[in-house]
Amino acid sequence: MFGTRSELLEKIRLGEDGFLELKEVRFAGDKIRGPSRGDLADEMAAFANSAGGALVLGVEDKSREVVGVPLEKLDALESLVREACEQSIKPPLAPTIERMTLPDTGDNEQPVIRIDVSRSLFVHQSPGGYMQRVGSSKRPIPPDQLARLFQQRSQSRLIRFDETPVTNAVMDDLDEALWKRFVPSQHHSSPETALDKLAMSARDDQEVWRPTVAGFLMASHEPQRFLPGAFIQAVAYQGTRALPQAEKAYQRDAQDITGPLDRQILGACDFVRKNMQVAARKRSAGGREDLPQFDLLAIFEAVTNAVAHRDYSMGGSKIRLRLFDDRLELYSPGMLPNTMTPESLPYRQAARNEALTSLLARCPIEDDALSAHRQHIMDKRGEGVPIILEMSERLSGKRPEYQLSDESELKLTIYSAQTESEL
Repeated sequence: MFGTRSELLEKIRLGEDGFLELKEVRFAGDKIRGPSRGDLADEMAAFANSAGGALVLGVEDKSREVVGVPLEKLDALESLVREACEQSIKPPLAPTIERMTLPDTGDNEQPVIRIDVSRSLFVHQSPGGYMQRVGSSKRPIPPDQLARLFQQRSQSRLIRFDETPVTNAVMDDLDEALWKRFVPSQHHSSPETALDKLAMSARDDQEVWRPTVAGFLMASHEPQRFLPGAFIQAVAYQGTRALPQAEKAYQRDAQDITGPLDRQILGACDFVRKNMQVAARKRSAGGREDLPQFDLLAIFEAVTNAVAHRDYSMGGSKIRLRLFDDRLELYSPGMLPNTMTPESLPYRQAARNEALTSLLARCPIEDDALSAHRQHIMDKRGEGVPIILEMSERLSGKRPEYQLSDESELKLTIYSAQTESEL
């Protein structure tokens, strides 16, 4: 929602509506005087119970003026938001919380906090009760409407998110050449019916055919148009920290990798291939051999898993690839499905996006170096994580690590092989 900074600024200029709430943050000494935790919970729950929306903290709602939040108070404000999500909303919410800057009337950049709340598969209760968004305000949900909402949301949970229709998207938004990759050439049914069998299209509540999340992710050149976080943000840094260093550029390269998911995967591999260093190592028997920083097959498996298993219901959350001199970090939005833990990943399988994994298993690998490994992008036999761990450890001598952050993001760290100077 409001995928770019300019889109967000334009929405702020127009003022609050069904998808945008603005709040000035007031302080009394070191304490936050307003908004209260309960007020924040009501606003976020109302968005979740409706069609989703964004809450921007640090913007005055009447004047629409960016007033900002003091830098030293951002931590406390973010903690208050998380407490509201986890302690004041039932069931708890996991919105995307982003720190950013926006220009005030004098064109000075002011820190604000943006909170993106997706339409939920559940009905959420907050201190104000069961709330919904109506225009620019929140209101209690009438009892009869609440009963229907509980029924609708319980039914929708029976369908995986990647199989749900994309609101406001139409079938013509799908690229024919892209979706025909998955449809047998001899099919004689309508495109809607053929795609329905692949979980790439579905009827919405008004019986209108629409692309599903899976369909849009696999058969659109711009999936982020309706799914704002559906891309890979890749950055290659100088050194081992993501910080400016004196007058030197601290980023070697940066790219937002977009397009259908199979091309995002190969694009991310190309980014790593282009930016990683390749050293030379002396053979014990004489001669030299190339020593890349990372095993490209392991990177391919890691990116494939991130793209296939991330939580696409977390609107605005993107996969982040961070390349450093000593490691690669890959961040994938979402909790682990079912009872999976970081420790169990090498031994168990659990697919969050069944439709996506099936489609990726049909996509040929259009990369000569990687296609020697297997024919198709996705392997559904559960070999991906062992390959990541074993191939990377064989190259660098250090085993990759999985970590779950705030129950909302999975981080994979793959360590770099030593350069010749370090050997």
